[in-house]
Amino acid sequence: MNMESPIAETEPPRDCPLCPRLVDYRHACQAEFPGWWNAPVPSFGDPAAAIAIIGLAPGKHGANRTGRPFTGDYAGDLLFATLAKFGLSNDSYDARVDDGLALRDIIIVNSVKCLPPQNKPTPEEVRACRPFLSKAVGALPNARVFIALGQIAHQSAVKVLGGRLPKARFAHLAEHRMPDGRMLVDSYHCSRYNTNTGRLTAPMFEEVFARALELAVRQF
Repeated sequence: MNMESPIAETEPPRDCPLCPRLVDYRHACQAEFPGWWNAPVPSFGDPAAAIAIIGLAPGKHGANRTGRPFTGDYAGDLLFATLAKFGLSNDSYDARVDDGLALRDIIIVNSVKCLPPQNKPTPEEVRACRPFLSKAVGALPNARVFIALGQIAHQSAVKVLGGRLPKARFAHLAEHRMPDGRMLVDSYHCSRYNTNTGRLTAPMFEEVFARALELAVRQF
């Protein structure tokens, strides 16, 4: 990402103090793994994108280690392989921040910027981080289609996009038109647990991106 882009200005500081539990966990990781990123993870992708992925939060051995969303863990393997298949990246993902990966017409923005214990942020932590998500979405002038990975990301996306949760229920491949016409498409999260249990398969995940691309073409 071009760090001079407006979205770069929406990121929290590296020592963001808003969530005491996450701050304590960050400090513990910094002490145990001093060479890791161990800080809020910034958005990654094309600031002029028509499609934005809203994820959950950094994984301990993935984004919290590398400093780039979905980089270095199983979820990233599936996500970036899917993006490459649809021409949304330059297909150079090698699970490292220096692998030369670049995204095309898509960007990743997490609903929670810091690593939560057991990958489970509390509702209070999700709310505390939502202003950063809101600012990031506001800094994406061309984003008209959003993909929410999992129910927590879905809930944050609906609220940030001005929708109403009772009318926008989460379900894999569910589509929701927001009040201003932007579209939200839901997906089960591409976690190892979901794929190992068969809740999410690669073809199911690909359906989400195929549909998002169809909607993006219609929007422009």
